[in-house]
Amino acid sequence: MTQQPDNGSGTGDGQVGPLPVLAVVGRPNVGKSTLVNRILGRRAAVVEDVPGVTRDRVAYDATWGGRSFTVVDTGGWDPDARGLAERITAQAEVAVGLADAVLFVVDATVGITDADESVVRVLRKSKKPVVLAANKVDDQRGELEAAGLWNLGLGEPRPVSGLHGRGSGDLLDAILAALPEAPAEDWDAVGGPRRVAIVGKPNVGKSSLLNRLAGEERVVVDDVAGTTVDPVDELVRLGGRTWTFVDTAGIRRRVKEASGHEYYASLRTTAAVERAEVALVVVDASQPMTEQDQRIITAAEEAGRALVVAFNKWDLVDEERRHYLDREIERDLVRVQWAPRVNITARTGWHVDRLVPHLDAALAGWETRVGTGALNSFLGRLVAARPHPVRGGKQPRILFGTQASVAPPKFVLFTTGLLEASYQRFVERRLREEFGFVGTPIHLTVRPRKRERK
Repeated sequence: MTQQPDNGSGTGDGQVGPLPVLAVVGRPNVGKSTLVNRILGRRAAVVEDVPGVTRDRVAYDATWGGRSFTVVDTGGWDPDARGLAERITAQAEVAVGLADAVLFVVDATVGITDADESVVRVLRKSKKPVVLAANKVDDQRGELEAAGLWNLGLGEPRPVSGLHGRGSGDLLDAILAALPEAPAEDWDAVGGPRRVAIVGKPNVGKSSLLNRLAGEERVVVDDVAGTTVDPVDELVRLGGRTWTFVDTAGIRRRVKEASGHEYYASLRTTAAVERAEVALVVVDASQPMTEQDQRIITAAEEAGRALVVAFNKWDLVDEERRHYLDREIERDLVRVQWAPRVNITARTGWHVDRLVPHLDAALAGWETRVGTGALNSFLGRLVAARPHPVRGGKQPRILFGTQASVAPPKFVLFTTGLLEASYQRFVERRLREEFGFVGTPIHLTVRPRKRERK
């Protein structure tokens, strides 16, 4: 499936049809992700001086010379790989098949290897235009070494330094020459797929869920926790509509405790949640809920995203475990009782189709707006039936309120004094009972009236 870039706001990007796609391939540790960041002009792909950090094919939006295109970063391509590395190689081959052109990255300081020649044979069979990048060329001496890459038979090697940017402009010009023209722009185009971030701690089945939704092995799945590093976007047809699902790296216990690529993966997961409209938190139902699960749910709530909790691996839950799970939900998820919950098994696809109504309900609540008249009528009845308790001889009253914004709903209450936290929670609970707000956090701001000095 060719991905169409999404700007993360739920609206179209003005393009008719998908942008031209460039797949970046090469053997492990030749600097593909560093070069991708150089092309993008920002640090988007996770980079570390260790082979195998990138594992899935990850799409990014890029612009050069007034033209837009999609860059697909891939894991290291090793034709003789086995196990996890073999599945990473398969993702790179899929990326080539879906691309309009290929950027083949070779380490100029090492020269041509057997693995490079094996990749070249596959690229020739694909019949795709190929731009050869001789990476890690930091000086004139490196350019002389890069000349030896003519022997690959892919045309002129483009000397470039992904780390320092040397030669990147000439490389981008060659890339645009290989890519087809972008489609015409339609500035009146509105709408777009809703954006859902799949989050959770490592090894709860996030990637398996995305593969099940996409109907293909879109991301690499392995029993080893932490297989996913970069957020992976995928357009999925579900419930008669197109959605953008984002598979993210598992959130570790403490971001500050993570090191190397795990630290940057955690930061990108946080950014993916902030760019999404719904956070789909995946929990391993077969294991006791942990503080880590609760913290991830709280983080999604504090980010102001709509929230749906999916209890995965339900096929491993017996009657005894269900009893304890119900008690854990009552105890640990009391703060987010408003979040829809769904039981699924991503491995078999059991009840995965039930995600759609829960996602729709959460989005509807997230975008609910209450008219000022209806809100103040409700507040008047509420204060009359249950006024704020008297504290220190004073009793704060709610004078009136207004909804400042949606997505998430934010309310401003104008009062005669500060409201206790318990009373604010009471107001929020009654707001939900009256107007719904399923699957969304509610933000209340209290503005006490200033008394004029005589």
